[in-house]
Amino acid sequence: MNDLLHFWHMHTPILSILIPTFTAFILILLGNPGSGSLKHDWRQPWRRGISLVSVVLGLITAVCYLIQANSGQVFVYNLSEWSAPFGIVLVLDRLSALMLVLTYTLATPVLWFASNDFDERGRYFHAMFHFLLMGLCGAFLTGDLFNLFVFFEVLLMASYVLLLHGQGKARFQLGFHYVAINLLASALFLIGLGMIYGSVGSLNMTDVARLVPTLQPAEHKLAVAGGLLLFVVFGIKAAMLPVGFWLPKTYAVATTPVAAIFTIMTKVGIYAILRVNGTIFDDALGQMSLMIWLLPIGLITSLYGVIGAIAADRLRRFVGFMVLSSVGTILIAISMLNTEAWAAALFYLIHSTLIAAAFYLLCGWITSQRGVFKDHFKIAPKMKQDKTIAAVFFIIALMMAGLPPFSGFIGKVLILQATSYFPYQAWVISIILLVSLLSIIAFTRAGYILFWRATAPETNPQEEQYQQYQALPDRAPRRNDSAIYVLLTALIVYVVCANPVLTYMQNTATQIQDNALYESTMLKKDEHQNVISVLPFDSHYVPETKYSEAKDENAHYIPYLVPSDTMNGEHISEYKRKQIEHQKISQDNVPDESLLKSVEH
Repeated sequence: MNDLLHFWHMHTPILSILIPTFTAFILILLGNPGSGSLKHDWRQPWRRGISLVSVVLGLITAVCYLIQANSGQVFVYNLSEWSAPFGIVLVLDRLSALMLVLTYTLATPVLWFASNDFDERGRYFHAMFHFLLMGLCGAFLTGDLFNLFVFFEVLLMASYVLLLHGQGKARFQLGFHYVAINLLASALFLIGLGMIYGSVGSLNMTDVARLVPTLQPAEHKLAVAGGLLLFVVFGIKAAMLPVGFWLPKTYAVATTPVAAIFTIMTKVGIYAILRVNGTIFDDALGQMSLMIWLLPIGLITSLYGVIGAIAADRLRRFVGFMVLSSVGTILIAISMLNTEAWAAALFYLIHSTLIAAAFYLLCGWITSQRGVFKDHFKIAPKMKQDKTIAAVFFIIALMMAGLPPFSGFIGKVLILQATSYFPYQAWVISIILLVSLLSIIAFTRAGYILFWRATAPETNPQEEQYQQYQALPDRAPRRNDSAIYVLLTALIVYVVCANPVLTYMQNTATQIQDNALYESTMLKKDEHQNVISVLPFDSHYVPETKYSEAKDENAHYIPYLVPSDTMNGEHISEYKRKQIEHQKISQDNVPDESLLKSVEH
């Protein structure tokens, strides 16, 4: 048991990434016939079983991480045993643990629902689903900006395939647009990283946050410009205006479980804005730039989303516009740049993700019972389960519009309370209240068309409409309604536990603004208690490799950066060991400033 606990602590938090990664590879190795053969393929039950066991294991792991992170300790995992900022690190704190639990809380019922028959409509559904989870977990856990880019690409590659799952002209057409937009965002991401690295000399988040305030004016402006470019990239991922027009149509053509799991995708962009723009570039210029741009963008996005929902011609697009509106509300809270507002933003983020996923699942239920009318806002015969569906729609409408006593109402009240000393308080309160009113109008319109104005079904057996109506299912698609009930129950529990949840959110908001905590936990110090950091880029520097030897003025730092077992092993060359020992016994242990060219000066 002690060995198991030691293994757990030793490899926290990389297990959350390895679980979906190995699952995806195992599923690929199982092979996959054409989509038309999946129903009769003997391996399909194995795929479903392995996939579901993996996602449940991921959920258990995420909950354990949440319990660990609630202690306030920041857990750091050094890949290849090299400490930051020279090595790539994974960081488990309250925020990353929260996002992991949200990811798996959503993924578990969605995958369980998809394992009924949706996974038979295209090849490698389960493998791509777990590659998506791998990218999401990696993005939430990484402490390195370039690794954030890598995990973004992993989850995007998986999302490209999942969006096209089930085939169809509309999916291919909008999938092409989705790919093109994200490829542009990826190019901008790399440019922004280059600007930051060129001015700071590091891409470790904690190290960049430490060094940015010490830069010369010209370099500081370049770094902030790179940060703002990343803000645009994250804005595309979060679907904020004016770079979020793609979301309603794109999500509307995805299959029901894919659209439901995609609700977490916009939250990755919001997470990145909070983690990178909100905490790394938190000096005066960075915060001023963030508030100047983020507040009006949030206000406009929130208002535009609800107006688009009122004008929507399909229920799936209606949900997409409401997702846009919720993104705007979260961005408004983040733009206030205070702990109370950020805690409120996190509280509302959890609510908006789960309720949007439940709404997309409801769209699948409604579509199955409306036949040729699908989810279009057209007058159609009553659905066979119209009372049950209407009740679920009503509950979702109350939650999503932000009416009491549900979590949406609590989240919006918390945001309004956080505006106490905000200079643009009137704007924030006015827009949030107006959006809530318009949301009620939008849901009233949708419910009026779908339920109140529904006509009586045809009763003459000789009519074609009668045969079409009788052919419709009497019940929801298998597991569809159950998955919705699971998500709605989770949101009700969320309200019941609002007090401890809010305490956790407030502690999270406080922790992510404490750069000194991350610096003391992640970065190493030398014998003089100076942080060991990176050097500016030097084109003449030749690193020592296995097959070459080069003089290293900073060899004496190595014992501080790698574990003792590695130092005593065979990975440190004899040439490097001699340099370390020579510098240790040297009269001058502190390297010449002209050699270090430290970016702090």
